[in-house]
Amino acid sequence: MPSMFDNEMDKHRLYMNRCIELATLGSGTTAPNPMVGCVIVRNGKIIGEGYHIQHGGPHAEVNAINSVRDKEWLKESTLYVSLEPCAHYGKTPPCSDLIIRMGIPRVVIGTSDPFAEVSGRGIEKLKKSGVDVLTGLLGAECRWLNRRFFTFHEKKRPYVILKWAQSADGFMAPDKNRKERQPVWITNELSRQFVHKCRSEEASILVGTQTAIEDNPTLTVRDWAGQSPLRLVIDRKGMIPENSHLLDGSKETVVFTEKDGASKNLITYITLDFKLNILPHILQYLYQREILSVYIEGGAKTLEHFIEQGIWDEAHLFFGPGFMGSGVRSPEISGIVMSNEVFDDDRLIVLLNGSLNH
Repeated sequence: MPSMFDNEMDKHRLYMNRCIELATLGSGTTAPNPMVGCVIVRNGKIIGEGYHIQHGGPHAEVNAINSVRDKEWLKESTLYVSLEPCAHYGKTPPCSDLIIRMGIPRVVIGTSDPFAEVSGRGIEKLKKSGVDVLTGLLGAECRWLNRRFFTFHEKKRPYVILKWAQSADGFMAPDKNRKERQPVWITNELSRQFVHKCRSEEASILVGTQTAIEDNPTLTVRDWAGQSPLRLVIDRKGMIPENSHLLDGSKETVVFTEKDGASKNLITYITLDFKLNILPHILQYLYQREILSVYIEGGAKTLEHFIEQGIWDEAHLFFGPGFMGSGVRSPEISGIVMSNEVFDDDRLIVLLNGSLNH
């Protein structure tokens, strides 16, 4: 009977894919740490699994090792992990030390860790202790899994995702001076639910002044399980009404403005010089706060500023079936098409910024 695997490398890929599957279970709860999955295999059978569940908690390797019934089995096992085991003391002890102490002879790693405190040190420590180490297995997939984490550490800024919905004739909002302060829905409930899922996966969410005034958004996660992102709003002149949802003090909100404002009730005012290009300053503020990603939901001018300056990594373009006739034109953008999905009569295209080295 032929083996289900063509060669040993197929086995490695199978187990690393399982690591990636496990890692995604930590989406939205591990930041600013990465999502990591770990599988332990003995004699062709998985004897332990684990993933990084939440920031500050045990790492994937610890959870996987703890799940193994007989710790003596570890001395005859291979540990697979999607990201290089840490080699430093943070909120938890180094995972590389634990692997060595438990006598695990072989470790297969998806990709190295870009964090300066690790960055090859975990691999080096394992090798110096006599552990047989294989690196780079499904490396591109493992990097994509933690694209926010890698962008943050390599580019010193959060991962930027642009999002908007547009009508079939290319408008994203009706004409200004609306009387009702509420969103005008272009897409259906399935698309809106997906947006809430995306919000739950990002560390922060940003809108401009006009969107805050005209739509009066809450920018919270409601139609999906998960944490709401840090709310950000650009309000140069202090024009957003005090009774707006973003200023209600129910969730932490940061207001970027040129006016001095006293921070209170979870509202923080950050003064910027709007005569300068404010986007790098906003991203630098988020970087200093260890915010790994920002989800930008409008409006048109805010989105266009990011597009014009090439400061974006991913874009979510929703297309509704209806016609608006007139209004605010949607931004123009080009990139690498990563996916094309359908939500009933809506369509979602996800783009990657082709000018960046992902």
